[in-house]
Amino acid sequence: MSRKMRLEIVTPDRLEFSGDVESIIAPSVSGYIGILPGHIPLIARLTVGVLTVRTGTSRLTLAVSEGYMEVSPSKVIILAEAAEMPGEIDVERALAAKRRAEEILATSKEHVVLARARASLQKAINRLKVAKYKDGSGEGSPSVPEKIGRE
Repeated sequence: MSRKMRLEIVTPDRLEFSGDVESIIAPSVSGYIGILPGHIPLIARLTVGVLTVRTGTSRLTLAVSEGYMEVSPSKVIILAEAAEMPGEIDVERALAAKRRAEEILATSKEHVVLARARASLQKAINRLKVAKYKDGSGEGSPSVPEKIGRE
């Protein structure tokens, strides 16, 4: 069994990542799931969360949105609505989206509006978590204030 597997992360806009990796931790709707080379075939629905990829001694961290992950023993394909590396995240825009969503949650009573605001808040908080690490390793200087609200 190989110690590496191929990973491709695809969004509607582009191929975000393609390379050989040693492990993946992905946010599935049932909770976070770890994938190693030789994993049994699997298809999982992904939710908003932090995707962590290990390649040797480095760690890549991405903010992902809803999507799917197809796993085979030697390859993983992630199809996501969005996948952003820390350097791609506009922190000010994410903070503004977080504030807007919180305002809507505090004032609206419409179920559809509230559901959209909750989803927007979840995505904004996730983007801010990932943006803390400028180098993508998850071990760097935070690029946003430590306190970003409910997590």
